[in-house]
Amino acid sequence: MIYVGIDVAKDKHDCFIVNSDGEVLYDVFTIQNNMNGFEDLFFKIKTASKDLSKVKVGLEATGHYSCNILGFLHNKGLSTIVINPLYTSLSRKSVSLRKTKTDKVDARTIANMIMSDVSLKPYSDTLYHTEDLKSLSRYRFDKVSDRSKLKQSVSRLVNILFPELEKLVSTLHTKAVYELLSEFPGAHQVASANLKHLTALLASASKGHFGREKANEIREAARRSIASYLPAKSLELRHTIKLIRELNTEISEIETEIKKIMDAIDSPTLSVPGISYALGAVIVSEVGDFSRFDNPDKLLAFAGCSPSTYQSGQIYSTHAKMEKRGSRYLRWALLNAAKYVCKWEPTFAAYLKKKLAEGKHYNVAVSHAAKKLVRLLYHLETTGEKYIPQTLS
Repeated sequence: MIYVGIDVAKDKHDCFIVNSDGEVLYDVFTIQNNMNGFEDLFFKIKTASKDLSKVKVGLEATGHYSCNILGFLHNKGLSTIVINPLYTSLSRKSVSLRKTKTDKVDARTIANMIMSDVSLKPYSDTLYHTEDLKSLSRYRFDKVSDRSKLKQSVSRLVNILFPELEKLVSTLHTKAVYELLSEFPGAHQVASANLKHLTALLASASKGHFGREKANEIREAARRSIASYLPAKSLELRHTIKLIRELNTEISEIETEIKKIMDAIDSPTLSVPGISYALGAVIVSEVGDFSRFDNPDKLLAFAGCSPSTYQSGQIYSTHAKMEKRGSRYLRWALLNAAKYVCKWEPTFAAYLKKKLAEGKHYNVAVSHAAKKLVRLLYHLETTGEKYIPQTLS
């Protein structure tokens, strides 16, 4: 067997090639992050072994920097293993107490790791084809986070410009309220509005839910408002609402693309009550190939949802906390999916109720439900079975 270790960087990659006998075929050499560099690496690999099935290539998961070379190696039919950088760091420290973190050392470390650790699984077709889904899911996550911050800004600004409005509507973040505040961004503007025009605006935006009575109630509250007239804040409010609307459009487009991919994948994860396209997409894309994990516990550890362990002599930790390593997106999706599944699926609802009855904090109980959910999803995804809703007798 031939083992290739690659330390990925932005502009260049350091590579090291060794065979199973420990003979160095190509000591650490540098290739540029371009097609000429990639072809040079592939030429050296073919020189080392004409049979590409006997070649294993390892590289760290370094985000977008490893994307292009990973795609190149995959398209060439090479068995490629993507390694967690934390795992590489621990492996490097295990063989030396000195601080010897260099690109050349990392390239050798990676090659030695894939040579010695048979449990490392190669990068599969499933992982390769879920990269688009992962990219879209993370992009949506960031957009939704941005929108949440803007909504907080709207609440803050309304509390300054028209504090009484919040008590007159169920929530500030509806189309009707946004239409009102876009045209009348403050109590001063609402107070001087024409009642007929205000009624028509609210009725149209709320699809008839708000009528003349509500419009008059809002205008009267504006006339008695304690708000100050601050044109700069009013401008900020209008612009913030405009940004939220733009984000709504973008998020809707992203969700449409996510739905197309998820429909094509036909993932059993979506058959579980309470798991939406958005949450299901994060889970499926972040895990990638479920079969690369030998059991659900390893998947839990990958998500950072497994409890930490501490024992030294006669001392044992009695309050083990969640490790919170691995993909924060996956951990977020599993915990939120568990909440919804516990709401819509009877057996999970009973399980959550049981944990709460044991005196566990709600978040702790949800984390237990998330672990139960991971075991279920692992079974569904590795067997291809769809979930059959359960009923409690």
